Amino acid sequence: MQRRTFLKNTGLASAAMFAPAFLQRPSLATNGKILIVVQLSGGNDGLNTIVPYRNDKYYELRPDLAIPRQEVLGVTDELGFNPSLGDLRPLYDQGYLSIINNVGYPNPDRSHFRSMDIWQTAANSNEYLETGWLGRYLDSQCSGCDVPHHALEFGQGLSLALKGREKMGFAINDLQQMERTNHNPLLRYLAQQDAHDHEHEQVAYLYKTLLETQSSTAYLLEQTQGQRTRANFPATPFGRDLRQIADLILAGCNSKVYYLSLGGFDTHANQAGPQGRLLSIYAEGMKALAEELQKHNLWQDTLVMTFSEFGRRVAQNGSRGTDHGTASNLFLMGGNLRQPGFYNEGPNLEDLNEGDLKYQVDFRQVYATVLDKWLAADAKSVIGQRFATLGVL
Repeated sequence: MQRRTFLKNTGLASAAMFAPAFLQRPSLATNGKILIVVQLSGGNDGLNTIVPYRNDKYYELRPDLAIPRQEVLGVTDELGFNPSLGDLRPLYDQGYLSIINNVGYPNPDRSHFRSMDIWQTAANSNEYLETGWLGRYLDSQCSGCDVPHHALEFGQGLSLALKGREKMGFAINDLQQMERTNHNPLLRYLAQQDAHDHEHEQVAYLYKTLLETQSSTAYLLEQTQGQRTRANFPATPFGRDLRQIADLILAGCNSKVYYLSLGGFDTHANQAGPQGRLLSIYAEGMKALAEELQKHNLWQDTLVMTFSEFGRRVAQNGSRGTDHGTASNLFLMGGNLRQPGFYNEGPNLEDLNEGDLKYQVDFRQVYATVLDKWLAADAKSVIGQRFATLGVL
């Protein structure tokens, strides 16, 4: 039986229990930089996010779904924001937002699961990897350390992106609930057992994981009892996760990589309303986060990367929605951007690939840029290939 299968079958395993010990001592070599990754799950429609509102082809292909010109929040002569992104406008105007258009990869896969795996592992479309790009980053930054380095993911489980060969991130859903679980007498007894006394690898790993989960939860709870954000985050799970991240950053938590998701972007039918609500939640949360970190002089050391596993097809479907497509836009936010605004031109709607956008920027170029220029890591060793970096950082 595999170690993870064993843990799952015991009924004791939660996402957090797959995490190793961490954060008792400073260890992650990030030169003081903080990375927050936001995953828009479901395949966000980039064309109705950053709208080519001067392009007649856009309105021709989306007669019911296109954002009316008069409603678009124009930021250039050609491109503008979905009106639900109004809270991002101040960040754009202040030079805290870079938008990279036409981001994708060769031979795109329109499956949610497979495309997300490709994004999370930084693999080629014909390559299947068991480790994620941030997990491998943790591996590379923790070589020789006596304690592992970690990233935090807010959600029900740990994404492949944060799973390395030796190190993994730590998944958090509800710290208070985790603490209550940790006080279960049986779990406390098991966690106190010496893992080295057991010849079976699975049992030893379970004991070790229990102890690490308890110590990690205690550390994070202690951190969040300190300085708390007063920002007005959305009253949603996404807003709650952002608030917890802000709390930990303000408290000086040792973790420097945070990962969270906003789901629901698989908008095959009646897209306009649901996508608008999601974009509003996203923009409101980003505004609150940015303002709070600026207030505490932490925005200069923070980079937020927002991506989705694919965009949507250019033409609307028969249900006033959009189907799975290819390239989309990617956002970078922070107080230390080298090229704010639009990094490149919007999509060419006259040059499509069987109705889909052609990608111009490989998403691994963005990863290479973040790893090299923000996290001071060796991008090639983490990604496994060399990709040209972008001048956005």
